[in-house]
Formats: sequence, structure tokens, C-alpha cells
Amino acid sequence: MGTDSREGFAEDGEGPAREVTVSAFALGRTAVTNAQFRDFVRATRHVTQAEAAGNSFVFYLQVAPELRQATRQVARDVPWWLPVEGACWQRPEGPGSSMLERLDHPVVHISWHDAQAFCAWAGARLPTEAEWEFAARGGLAGQRYPWGDELVDGGRGQCQIWQGEFPAHPAPGWAPGTLPAQALPPNGHGLHHMVGNTWAWCADWFSPDYHRETPALDPVQSRMTGRRSQRGGSFLCHASYCNRYRVAARGANTPDTSTSHCGFRVARSGPLQ
Repeated sequence: MGTDSREGFAEDGEGPAREVTVSAFALGRTAVTNAQFRDFVRATRHVTQAEAAGNSFVFYLQVAPELRQATRQVARDVPWWLPVEGACWQRPEGPGSSMLERLDHPVVHISWHDAQAFCAWAGARLPTEAEWEFAARGGLAGQRYPWGDELVDGGRGQCQIWQGEFPAHPAPGWAPGTLPAQALPPNGHGLHHMVGNTWAWCADWFSPDYHRETPALDPVQSRMTGRRSQRGGSFLCHASYCNRYRVAARGANTPDTSTSHCGFRVARSGPLQ
């Protein structure tokens, strides 16, 4: 688990590489989809944190130009994130958008707390970082990606990451957004889109000292740090800015945050029945 490579982000605590043991567990073959989350909402009447707040963060090129001009930018260092009024899992790009034609896509605009609520309803839980990384590797040891060590052809056919020059110039014919949850081939464990497409929440609190603070058997960072761990990167990842679509890469956000590029998948303890 982890990496000693210098291509990673030292501030994220991607290393050192170490041997870790995880007990038997099952992981969803895909991220939770819009259709699955809709079933949960219909059964429980759950209101997501984005819906309660009345807005959520959307990447600026996903937003209609007229809405883009009317929405304030978040911060100078990340001007591509817009807090769009009305954006939520049902309206991924805000007013005028809908997930109804994307029922097989990963659900987005989901906070860590929303993911926890779904898991409680489904009799599941979020995976730990160690479980996620074990699953993402697909049986390959020490490789950068779920399919091997080379990105291959800019990632096309392997994972949904940014194509073109980030953040202003997408490649011709490519637009930022999700692909269906099973659009690309699975890894060696039969899991789709373990990297790219959408970030996935994990059970752990995030710490850059994760590899030094947690045990080698079923590690989980339970010390509260203010941010929850995320894994896998998203369609916004690019080598020039955020090459966190590697299996050892790590991310984090506050547990009440929701964005247009973050979802989750579920886990269960014990062997697959």
C-alpha cells in the first residue's frame, strides 16, 4: 500500500510504501448510481446536504455561460469551482439540468454524511482507504494504475480524466463530466472506474501521517482531523495539476462538502455471499 515514488504529493502522505493486511470484504462493482440513490431517496425521503443548503459546487465549464457569469467564484486559487444555486444530485449542473437521462451514471453532489445515510439504508458501509486501495489495484502489485504502470494514450479507454489543457481548454470532442458507471472495462477484481470519473468517499479521517499512524492489520484512521479521505480522482484530474488518478494517491474534503465530481461506492465486511 502507498508509494515511494516522487511523482506523488508529499503533503498528502502517499508513502512510505508498506505491507498491509485487510480482512475479507466485498466492494460494489461500481460507484453508487443515480438510479440507486433515487431508490434510497424514495424509500427514506432523505434530503442531501446540498439540497438543504440550496447550492453545491460545480466545475465552471459544466455550467451554462449565462449562469456562469451570475455565479460568484469560490477563491482565487480554485476559480473553476462555482457555488451554483439549486445544484444537487438531481440537478448536477444546476437549474435546467437533470440526472434522469443519466440514471446509470455515478451519483454526484453527495457529502460524506449523505453517503453514510445511504450505507445505513443499504446495510453497507464506506470502504476504508486500505480496502479501497487493495480493490483498486485489481491484483497488481506496485503498479500506478488499476490496469498497469502506463497511462496509455492519454488515458483514453482506461479512465475518465481530463483531456486537453486544464482548466480552460478541453480536447476537441471531450467535455468535463461523468461517464456511465460501467462505461469502461473493469480491473482484475471486476471493479469499474476505480480511478477517474468520480472521487469516492472513504471511511477514514484524512491525515498526511496515515501510513505512520495506522496499524498494518485492517488500518483505518479514526482520529478526527476535520476532513474525510477520498480516493480515485475524477474527470477533472490532469497530470499538470492533479494526477491523483493513481491507486496510491489520496484526497480529502470536509464531510459536509458536495461537488459535481464526487460520489461513493459501498463495502461490506466478510466474503462475498
